[in-house]
Amino acid sequence: MNTTELLFSYGTLQNIEVQLETFERELIGFNDVLLGYKLNKVKINDQNVVVLSGESYHPIAIVTCDCEDEIPGMVFEITTKELAQSDKYEVDEYQRVMGKLKSGKNAWVYVSADDDTPALKPSGC
Repeated sequence: MNTTELLFSYGTLQNIEVQLETFERELIGFNDVLLGYKLNKVKINDQNVVVLSGESYHPIAIVTCDCEDEIPGMVFEITTKELAQSDKYEVDEYQRVMGKLKSGKNAWVYVSADDDTPALKPSGC
């Protein structure tokens, strides 16, 4: 049996085409805000991802440890199996960490892998 996971998306995982290809279904979610991060852009070199998303540059969350920094997005309820599928979609520039949301919930989120310490995340948010 698959457990339900929360996945926060601020980028291409909100695209229906990406959802259908990655999860074989359209995801249903709700608006929320990721705390302690700001957005930047990253060039995507994986042509399969570029073709699927239709974009060569994707947004990427950079940790700031400043709870005033926020990124709006969507939270999706997915299964553990689907979480593994989303790991396959994301390129090496991203890492999956647990993020703190404005709603008080915690959700998985893909952030910059350059933030080499997954433990480096906003603590006071």
